[in-house]
Amino acid sequence: MDVRTNGAPADQPEQATVRIAAAGDIHINDVNADAVASAFREIDGTVDLILLAGDLTTLGERSQAEDLARACEPVQTPIFAVLGNHDWHSNSRDQVVDTVEDAGVRVLDPGCAVRCVNGVEVGIVGAKGFVGGFPGSHLPDFGEPSLRSVYAETGNEVEGLEEGLHAVAACPFKIVLLHYSPTAETLQGEPEAIWAFLGSDRLAAPIIEHQPDLVLHGHAHAGAFEGRLGGVPVFNVSVPVIGRDFWVFELTGSARHPAEIH
Repeated sequence: MDVRTNGAPADQPEQATVRIAAAGDIHINDVNADAVASAFREIDGTVDLILLAGDLTTLGERSQAEDLARACEPVQTPIFAVLGNHDWHSNSRDQVVDTVEDAGVRVLDPGCAVRCVNGVEVGIVGAKGFVGGFPGSHLPDFGEPSLRSVYAETGNEVEGLEEGLHAVAACPFKIVLLHYSPTAETLQGEPEAIWAFLGSDRLAAPIIEHQPDLVLHGHAHAGAFEGRLGGVPVFNVSVPVIGRDFWVFELTGSARHPAEIH
């Protein structure tokens, strides 16, 4: 308990609520671009943050990134995103990122950001994640160089996640944003034979260690909506799973002034 210098208990800190709209696997293209833009217009101003869990585009083409940029540019609500496997497909990753960032979307690939919302600091840690599997289907760090490079790429994503969570450790609210899943719990419904391609429990280690308030991911279109990792709630916000344009989450906790040092 905080104590004033005269010995009286300090006033209880004011409670703050942060509203987050999340979606993954938007897969924008020239067919659905107008519907996606309409969805952003409708959610704008009703939440404090918009988080996009990868697969922003259908094939990672620059024209599709431009469609998303046009949808996001008028939006006043801060937007943060990670990339998905579809966003890499055309080998135009840099063009996709530059195009959507010019429209005001912050891409974390991997990375972190701190945003002050309603008097409380929200730390957002983002990474694409990668493949690797779960107990019974782990990809080992062994064999051909190509397989070991896949293992190493997942390791790089884990390191980015760890670094980001360490950087936002002082924030009252901490959110992890991924594309690939860190737990098999949100893959239930997908064929178990493909779980190794839908995520990796190597991503779980920094989450369990740092205990963020919320983990969001996409990618598993036929997976389950909710799971847990060491007590941390994990949600699969892939649009086919949530069945709507965005799912809104609320985090409530003690407000405080932004820290000067992170």
